[in-house]
Amino acid sequence: MVNDSGWFTEIYPQHGSAFSFKVIEKLAEEQTPFQRIEIFETEWFGTLMVIDGCTMVSDRDNFLYHEMMTHPALYTHPRPERVWIIGGGDCGSLKEVLKHPDVKKAVQIEIDERVTRLAEQYFPELCASNGDPRAELLFIDGIQWVKDAAADSVDLIIVDSTDPVGPAEGLFNEAFYRECFRCLGAHGILVQQSESPLFHAGLIEAMHQTMRGAGFADTRSLFFPQCIYPSGWWSATLAGKTVLAGFREADARAKPFETAYYNAEIHRAAFAAPEFFRALAVNP
Repeated sequence: MVNDSGWFTEIYPQHGSAFSFKVIEKLAEEQTPFQRIEIFETEWFGTLMVIDGCTMVSDRDNFLYHEMMTHPALYTHPRPERVWIIGGGDCGSLKEVLKHPDVKKAVQIEIDERVTRLAEQYFPELCASNGDPRAELLFIDGIQWVKDAAADSVDLIIVDSTDPVGPAEGLFNEAFYRECFRCLGAHGILVQQSESPLFHAGLIEAMHQTMRGAGFADTRSLFFPQCIYPSGWWSATLAGKTVLAGFREADARAKPFETAYYNAEIHRAAFAAPEFFRALAVNP
């Protein structure tokens, strides 16, 4: 909702806070079978996508999320060739994945095709790799895709989902994690956006426990800024079939592509846990 002064505000009532954008104009609005999608042109954040009243992606800061959802996990795996992205309909994570020359196949599974079609129209830079021959875009239920997939058929699963409500709710439970574990190869890694460590520490704690309950040998969370999301501080959580010790640091330092945020130093620093986080039940 844009108020009479031209401000869009996402309110977080359970945390007594909000974040606002000065809007120039609304570019699009659609009610799909799954959700309501709005596209705004803002004064400073550029184009903004909002789903069911929640900010999803902006021109100004999307690189933070997309780079940190992809490159740390890709450089932690010894040789990621087969990648699935569950969700990620704006295609920004797909674009980052396909920067890695070792990736032979990247399948993006998005339940709502209209997210991608609107992204192609209003965020064309995020969709620049959609035509890459290694990319496959499927508009189906990601939970069902994982259930139907063969064992040992993927190296890295990136769950680039919305908050754990509505269509995304089934992506945050042990049954889904068990199916991911089954599909992953010997050194497989699952990485999932895990909300704000400041606002949602309990959710992150539960994710670690549930991922381990599904069979994963090790779990680790990483942290990064994301100003358009609740609290401005976000996280992703990795679950590995083997111990997540170190990363291909030399490869990260010599990465053959440009990034705006990610580098080897950021990778190392992102896994440093704040003191309050150490008190949570997130360690094996």
